[in-house]
Amino acid sequence: MLLTVLCILTFVGSGMNLVSSWIIAAFYDTFVIVMQEIADKFKIPGMDMISAARPVFFFVSGVFYVGAIVGAALMMRYKKAGFHVYTISQILLVISPMYFLHLPGPNFLDILFSGTFIILYSSQLKNMYCYARGG
Repeated sequence: MLLTVLCILTFVGSGMNLVSSWIIAAFYDTFVIVMQEIADKFKIPGMDMISAARPVFFFVSGVFYVGAIVGAALMMRYKKAGFHVYTISQILLVISPMYFLHLPGPNFLDILFSGTFIILYSSQLKNMYCYARGG
């Protein structure tokens, strides 16, 4: 039951992030203009950092979200390999902003959410089969 709930949450969350990341990458120039107007109007700090990101950051993030979705789909079929695909995708999602946005370290909330899901998924590994055994 927990595995199913985690997979559904992953499909929804990563799916929404995938779509938004690729839309931002495709319409980057318009996105930056709109976000700057919103940031100026509502005095939102930190928007300059997001608008400084290049479209490739959003595209690459989308690819990592695809990895998370594929990992969850495999785990939903009780394949342990899905856990590894999911975990690698989450690690890359946590560290990629440091590379693309030149941040000094990872975001605490990213670590908290990704880490929580990885721990919860790992608690379900005993219910999954190894690819090597044909399961």
